Amino acid sequence: MVVVGLASCFGCQINLTNAEAHLMDILSQVDVEYWQLTSSDPMPEDFDIAVIEGAVTTKEAAETVKALRGIADTVITIGACANTGGIPGLAAEGAGYEERIAAVYGATVPAACGTMVAPSAVGEHIAVDYEVACCPVEPLDFARVLQHALYGSNVQQLTATLCGECKRNERGCFYEDGTLCLGLVTRCGCGARCPSLGRPCKGCAGLSADANLKGARAISAGCGIPTGRFEEVLRIFNHGEGGGDSTEARSEREG
Repeated sequence: MVVVGLASCFGCQINLTNAEAHLMDILSQVDVEYWQLTSSDPMPEDFDIAVIEGAVTTKEAAETVKALRGIADTVITIGACANTGGIPGLAAEGAGYEERIAAVYGATVPAACGTMVAPSAVGEHIAVDYEVACCPVEPLDFARVLQHALYGSNVQQLTATLCGECKRNERGCFYEDGTLCLGLVTRCGCGARCPSLGRPCKGCAGLSADANLKGARAISAGCGIPTGRFEEVLRIFNHGEGGGDSTEARSEREG
């Protein structure tokens, strides 16, 4: 297995290492032959699984993910940046991406930046087999997906929205006091971590296959929240109402 980081904060990879009590049990299932975060050893020429964090922001990164796809039997993306473009993808919206580069680097872009392109999800460049959602990912969720990739599973993927998890946690609804929350359209699975800590959901897990965006916009407007605000928050992690399309995500919708 190789673990590759593209444009991101590396928070998802760091969060994997925070599972100290279970990390060795997780990694003992595979031979980790390359991991940028932990070693400077070169990437091997052959491997079965590629784990990718981060958005594609350069032509070189696009070529890298295509090369990984050409070698690996299984590609797993981790985190919102890889799955939907995440925070880097915000820069890709609308016209004038080149002007945004100039605003940061001026007239001369450092050679280390490579040939920059509008940020995008990994799934916009290659077929992705599995996604680990959220920002950052939950280590045990990564373990579940890895085991699924290694051994297969007949467990149906959840398609419900986050609101159900809030109800099971016996937490009140943010909309009762006019606070925008994207739990209405975000896929469940994280245990409603942010709402349980008193923070409304921002949608980092991606859109649920059961999401009713039209209905959610109507509820938001009915609670006095401007429609523009709903769209603004939705775009943080779901550019164009969704990013890459994994095999797992497609199978959830199709059956």
